[in-house]
Amino acid sequence: MEKNKKFKLVSSKRTRYLLPNILTLGGVCLGISSIKFSIDGNYNLSITLILLAAILDALDGRIARLLKGTSEFGKELDSLTDFVSFGIAPVFVLYFWELNNYGKLGWAITLIFSVCCVLRLARFNLTKTEILDDWKNNFFEGIPSPAAGILILTPLIYELSNLELGLEIKFFVPYFTILIALLMVSKVPTFSFKKISISPKTTIFLLLAVGITFIALLFYTFETLLVFSLIYLLTIPISILIFKNQQRKNSLKISDEDHEDIL
Repeated sequence: MEKNKKFKLVSSKRTRYLLPNILTLGGVCLGISSIKFSIDGNYNLSITLILLAAILDALDGRIARLLKGTSEFGKELDSLTDFVSFGIAPVFVLYFWELNNYGKLGWAITLIFSVCCVLRLARFNLTKTEILDDWKNNFFEGIPSPAAGILILTPLIYELSNLELGLEIKFFVPYFTILIALLMVSKVPTFSFKKISISPKTTIFLLLAVGITFIALLFYTFETLLVFSLIYLLTIPISILIFKNQQRKNSLKISDEDHEDIL
């Protein structure tokens, strides 16, 4: 008597690849949906969806490594998702909100940002860190696309917040967008936050900070995003200093090892 064969969508050995890729595809849907809502003039929801896409982007890679479900397919899918969710969607939201008022120049700025994003992602996929330079894994070259996608929305986030500082923020939109686009393709080192060692004693405080952050995002979404955007911009000069310091230490270490080999 033949045994009943169970229907399987994928092999049981391959199921660990499903969850990270599902999260990645979810990011695509959120990014495209944000464009749709920006066309409707619902910028609150557009920014929220891009924020959720950024959260999914931060989770999918870590979950893939945790489940040992990393693959070349997932890597390429993640890059395509980043381009849609952070290279196209945010700048289109910005275009429908303000850049369209600049006519052809506004559209040119939109294209410049998208082109810089795709160049940044292509370079990232080809970047390989040697064993001797493993410390560089703590840094990105230029601003990562998820951060850039949220940063260019800072003027819109300010407009949607309840802050009244008397700033004519719309005037800075074209210049700020080009600045962030150039920082994406630049060689400026920025923190990757990939390798952060946390003491068991401070875990409770980390969880408390995460909880407070989620509460702040829930009740003061745009004000919290604005604060985080400003903090991230302030970390860039700090990351440059730390990168140069570690680079100098690594160079001295290599020169000392070479000197010992000669002796």
